[in-house]
Amino acid sequence: MDLEKIFLKGSCPTKVGGQAVLEGIMMKGEAKTAVAVRLPDDSIHLRTENIGEKSKWTKYPVIRGVFIFAGSLVHGTKTLMYSAEVLENYVGEDGPSYEKDKMTIWLEKHFGIKGAWDIMIYFSVFLALVFTVGIFIIGPTALVDFAGRFVENEIVLNLIEGVLRIALFVIYIALISKMKDIKTVFQYHGAEHKCIHCYEKGLDLTVENCRPFYTLHPRCGTSFLMFVMVISLILFSLLGWPNLFFRIMSRLLLLPLIAGLSYEVLRWGGRSSGTVVKILSLPGLYLQKLTTLEPDDVQLEVAIIAMKAAMEPASAPCYEGKYEGRRYIKTESESKPEVKSESNPNPNTNTDPESESEPNPNPNINTNPDTDTEIKI
Repeated sequence: MDLEKIFLKGSCPTKVGGQAVLEGIMMKGEAKTAVAVRLPDDSIHLRTENIGEKSKWTKYPVIRGVFIFAGSLVHGTKTLMYSAEVLENYVGEDGPSYEKDKMTIWLEKHFGIKGAWDIMIYFSVFLALVFTVGIFIIGPTALVDFAGRFVENEIVLNLIEGVLRIALFVIYIALISKMKDIKTVFQYHGAEHKCIHCYEKGLDLTVENCRPFYTLHPRCGTSFLMFVMVISLILFSLLGWPNLFFRIMSRLLLLPLIAGLSYEVLRWGGRSSGTVVKILSLPGLYLQKLTTLEPDDVQLEVAIIAMKAAMEPASAPCYEGKYEGRRYIKTESESKPEVKSESNPNPNTNTDPESESEPNPNPNINTNPDTDTEIKI
């Protein structure tokens, strides 16, 4: 692993974040988020949204990590479900094919479309949290409980638990990476990182410029999760080895603190390239070798389109529909205004991914240290 290709010299670290979704990518800029999804007919569906005001709690160290992680989890789930819905609603030239199941119909009847959507989103987040906490937090400490009969050293017991937790997480990632659809998501994950590297390096956002960069990035959410594992190992070791009930309760109660501390380490690593940062980042970077794969040019194009759309100012209109070149094509069910190439809403942003005349993005990069780092999922 060449760390010089990950912690790039001469690059301008930003707070730009992203997430790989089904057949696409979400990018989050200072003022907008953009989701670009490659449709079955090879066209691209693009949606942009303005980012609302940030919570006042995001100003305080450690505490902000809890709020930002929770917000990223909810927004990430929404984006993932949105990409799935977009794909289900497009089948070539034949139009929508998605049929709502009985549960969705019942929820919309009793809570309205928005209410039903919110219920499904938060229920999905709840299930994800239950699965994560059960498998990776409660599971290891319960499995190691029997070891207390043979090992008296509390530090050793906590170390066994921590190593088992990390091993389970790595095995889980390795297993799902064998699935075809997950491999595609991991390719888009790699495309996201290459695009962000290119942007932070100040190069024109083209496929040719993005292609040579590494798929690994120091601010990746995968690294955040690895920080969570390592920091939890350290903190839990300070609590001794009480009975199983108190161990489970202590681990659950410390989760917000662990998330907050992990975020601060990730934030620090995102704007520094010192030796200590590189050493601390190594476990997460090695794990990224599982969660990122080399993308093809088609996937890089999707990342570039999402990035350029996310870089537009808040004053630029938001759009949702098929995207072709620099033209947003409305679908029959949409009433968004159409923007043609000669009336680009952001005169400083060229949205053609293959253009050779794109301005250097560096003058627009926000390096304000008070800006929150996006946790990339």
